Amino acid sequence: RRLVVAAVESFAKVGFHATTTRDIATAAGMSPAALYVHFPSKTALLFEISRTGHERTLAMVLDVANGTADPVTKMRTLVENFVAWHAREHVTARVVQYELTALPEREYLVIAGLRRRIEQAVRALVTAGSDAGVFTVPDSKTAARAVLSLGIDVARWYSERTRKTPRALGREYATLVLGMLGCTNSP
Repeated sequence: RRLVVAAVESFAKVGFHATTTRDIATAAGMSPAALYVHFPSKTALLFEISRTGHERTLAMVLDVANGTADPVTKMRTLVENFVAWHAREHVTARVVQYELTALPEREYLVIAGLRRRIEQAVRALVTAGSDAGVFTVPDSKTAARAVLSLGIDVARWYSERTRKTPRALGREYATLVLGMLGCTNSP
């Protein structure tokens, strides 16, 4: 756990490529060789961080998308939760979302598959709202990507000094997203 926390902080601060295994181990209060006891490489550690973050996001998205609420309520809840997580966990989210290009192809493909499933679930929700006549969008795929991009970008700029709480920011973004989707019925 200490290695993961130290890696997240260092990757977020200076990037994956500028972080050394020595930096991670030292920040974790361990010897440089300790990292290799738990992870075969710095890349494996990044993959674990990214995979875990994407799997948790997918579970959250599917939990909301598979619920019994109407499309508007589902979208509001999904955006509130997605944005709040990217704000509350902005340091981890920055690594999860922005260090993907450092992964080797095999690991990158695993993450890309998780991202596709997240996007497909959001796209299905947008399509359901369009079919129900409560969303008006020209293209569900583009709309889903826009919804996700808004939430992901929060990790880039959010900090502890931000005046809005993660939950308040999530609520505000949800209102903006529903407007962007041309929502005709917003609870």
